[in-house]
Amino acid sequence: MVENKTFTRGKFVGARVPRVEDDRFLTGSARFIADVKVAGMKHVAFVRSPYAHARVVSVDVSQALALAGVAAVVTGEDLADVGRLVDAMQIEGLSKTPQPVLAVDRVRFVGEAVAAVVAEDRYVAEDAADLVVVEYEPLGAVTDAVAGMAADAPVLFEELGTNVLYRRSRAHGDTDSAFAAADRVFEGRFHTNRFMAAPMETRGAIATFETGPDRLHIQTSSQTPHLLRMALAGVLGMPEQRIRVSTPAVGGGFGQKIATSPEEVVVAALARRLGCPVKWVEDRRENLIAGSHAKEQIISLELAVTGEGRILGMRAQLIGDGGGYSFNTSSILVEPQVAAQSMPGVYDIANYDYEVIGVVTNKTPVASFRGIGWTAGHSARELLFDEVARDLGLDPAEFRRLNMIAPGSFPHRTCTDMLYDSGSYTESLADALEMVDYRALRERQRELRAQGRYIGIGISPYNELTGFGTDSASQAGFPFPSHDNAMVTVEPTGKVTVAVGFHSHGQGHETTFAQVAADGLGVAIEDVAVVFGDTSTSPFGMGTYASRSAIIGGGTVSLAAARVREKVLAAAGRLLEVSPEDLEIVDGRVSVAGDPDAGVSFAEVAGAAYFDPRVRGEGEDVYLSATMFYDPPATYSNGTIIAVVEVDPETTEITIERIVASEDCGTVINPMIVEGQVHGAIAQGIGGALLEHLAYDEQGQPLATTYMDYLIPTTMEVPRIDVNHLESPSPFSIGGIKGIGEGGLISAPAAVTCAVLDALAPWEPRLRTLPVTPDRIAEICRQE
Repeated sequence: MVENKTFTRGKFVGARVPRVEDDRFLTGSARFIADVKVAGMKHVAFVRSPYAHARVVSVDVSQALALAGVAAVVTGEDLADVGRLVDAMQIEGLSKTPQPVLAVDRVRFVGEAVAAVVAEDRYVAEDAADLVVVEYEPLGAVTDAVAGMAADAPVLFEELGTNVLYRRSRAHGDTDSAFAAADRVFEGRFHTNRFMAAPMETRGAIATFETGPDRLHIQTSSQTPHLLRMALAGVLGMPEQRIRVSTPAVGGGFGQKIATSPEEVVVAALARRLGCPVKWVEDRRENLIAGSHAKEQIISLELAVTGEGRILGMRAQLIGDGGGYSFNTSSILVEPQVAAQSMPGVYDIANYDYEVIGVVTNKTPVASFRGIGWTAGHSARELLFDEVARDLGLDPAEFRRLNMIAPGSFPHRTCTDMLYDSGSYTESLADALEMVDYRALRERQRELRAQGRYIGIGISPYNELTGFGTDSASQAGFPFPSHDNAMVTVEPTGKVTVAVGFHSHGQGHETTFAQVAADGLGVAIEDVAVVFGDTSTSPFGMGTYASRSAIIGGGTVSLAAARVREKVLAAAGRLLEVSPEDLEIVDGRVSVAGDPDAGVSFAEVAGAAYFDPRVRGEGEDVYLSATMFYDPPATYSNGTIIAVVEVDPETTEITIERIVASEDCGTVINPMIVEGQVHGAIAQGIGGALLEHLAYDEQGQPLATTYMDYLIPTTMEVPRIDVNHLESPSPFSIGGIKGIGEGGLISAPAAVTCAVLDALAPWEPRLRTLPVTPDRIAEICRQE
C-alpha cells in the first residue's frame, strides 16, 4: 500500500459509504434542465436537414415568422457574428473542419441544424419549424469511410480536396523481422458498430442575458462547465468572466456532453439577441440523429505468432469514420488514435506497426463515449486472439496468460511508449477464472454440447488509461494540457465545503470527495458538503470524463484538505498553547495526541480561527481555506471480464447467464460506487455487443431514430454481474488511486461476443462485423 503524506486513509476511504446524493434522485426532488423555468422564458426548436449532403440554396422563414407566438427565426447568416466551432488542439497533419452552429451553405449530415425558431412554447416553436422552407441541392453522400477515401468520392469540404483529414503511420520495434520469424500469421478486418451514449437525460440548455454590464448565464447539461465557458467566450466574443455556466442535476453524459454543442451556442446567442431567456431541450429523435455518435472503426489486424502461441509482432490499420465534422475536440482522431496506441493492451508485444486514418463521412459527427477508442480496438484484438487460440488448439485463457505482461514487470513501458504504473494482469485473469469456476464450466460446456445445447465463455482482460491529465493525454497521442483544482474551506461553524471543477452526472462525487476530505481533516462525512457544476463557485477544472475524477479530484481534494488541516492545527495549537506537531484530529475533535480529553472541538477551533484575534499568527493566512492544483502522471487500471452465454442455433436467441468482473483500480475509495461504475459500463457493453447500432442507408439516411429501432439493454438483458476487487495502488498517484468507469465498456463487448462465438465453435465462426445480430448468427449456423 502506497501512502502519500497528503493522503489520509481513515474511517471513510475504502468503506461502503452510502451515496449522500441519492435521496434527491430517489425522491424525485432533483431538478434537471427540463424542470427549470425562468420568468419570461421562450422556447427553441431547430430546423434540421433531411439530407445527408446538400447545398443550402435558400431558406424562407416568412411563413414561420407569421405564426402567432413566434418571436424569431434565425438562420446561419443571421448568426454571422457567432464564431465557428473548431478544436483548439494542434496535431501535426490534422486538417480542421470549422463547424457553423447553423449550416450556411452546405449540410453534411441528416439532423444538422439549419435554422432555429423561438416561440412562446415548444409546441408553437415546432409547428413554426415545420413552416420554414429550405431549398436544398442534394449532393452525393459518403456513407462509408473506406469508400470516402477514394479519389472519385464526393468531397465534404471542397477547400480540403479530400475526405481524409489525417493519415499517419508509426513503427515500434522490428515488426518485419518478427513476421519473418513467425510460424503462423493471422489476419482479420473488423468493422465495429457505431453506437452512442444514449444518456437517460438528453441534452438541453437555458440561457439568460443581462445588460449593463453584459452578463450571460447558461444552465446546461454539460459535463465540462469551465470548458464550455471558454468556448462560449470565444465564439460569442464575450469576456469569460461575464459568462456563468451552471448545471442543475444531469442525467448521465458518458462523453456525449463533453464537447460544446452547436445548439448550446445558438441558445446563448439567441438570449443575447432577443434579450429574454430561451430554453431548448432535445427530444430523443434529435438526440439519436444529432447527438454525437461513437465507436465506428474499420480495423485491420495482422498477428505473427509462434507455433506455441507466443506473439512476436502485430500490424494494424485503423480507419476512423468521423461523421460530418471533426467535432470540436478533434474527434475524428479520438477513436482510431487511442485504439492504435492502446492496441498492445495487457500483452507484452515488442514489435508493432500501425497506421491511423481519419475520414469524414455524411453521418452524425463522432465524439467521446465511454472507453473512447479502446472499445473498438480491444474488441478487434480479442476476437482475433480467440481465432488464433482455436486454430492453434490452445485454451483461450492460456493463450492470453502466455502473452501477458508478467507480474513484477511494473512500471512497464509499452512499445507505443505508454508507461504502465502498476497492475495485476495475470492475477485478475486467474481471479476471474476462479470466480466462474472455469474448469467446471468447460466440462459443463462439453456435456451440454453433447446434448445439443451450446454455451460459450468469453474472456476479456483489459487495461485502461486513467486519470486523464496532461501526461495521460500525451500517452494516448493527444497534446492536451490539463488543469484542475479543488478548494476546501472550513466554515466558521466548523462545517466543511469542498468545491471542485469536476462535474458529477451520476458518478457519486458528493460522496467520494466527501470521504477523502473527511478523512483528510478528521471530521464526520456529514459535516462535509461538496459543490460543483457552477463556474461562479467552483475552481477551474476540465470536468469529468475518461476516468479522471477519482485520481485527479481525489488528489486535489486530498492536497487542499492537508493544507487546511495544517491551518487548523496551527490555530488549535495557539488556542491550546501546545505545539501543532503534538496535536491530532480524530472524529471532529482536536486534541493532544494520546490524550483526547486535552482538546477542543473542530468547531471551536474554527470559530476561534475566524473571530479570536489571539489565535491569528502574525502575517499568516488565517482563512481556513486552500485551493490546490494537481496534474498527475498517467495511471492504468486493469481487470478481466468473463461472460457466459447460451446460444440457440435454431432461434439465434442469446441468453447471457452470468458475467463476472475482476477489477483493479488501485486504492478503492468506495467499493459500492466502483461496483456501480462496473455494472453500468458492462450493461452498455452488452448493448454494444448485441443490440446497439446506428445504421444508415446508402443515401446517408439514419435508420435508427427511435428506441424502437435503436435497442438498448434493459434489466431483461443484463444478467447478474459479480465484481471482485483487487488493489495494486499506483506508485505515481496520491494515495495510489487510479480510476474506474471505462473498463466495463472497453472489455464487455469483446467478452460477450467471444462468448457467443465460443458457443458456436462447432461451426468454426468468423465474425468481422459488430454487433452480433440474429442474422449474423444464422449466417454462421448455416455454414457446413
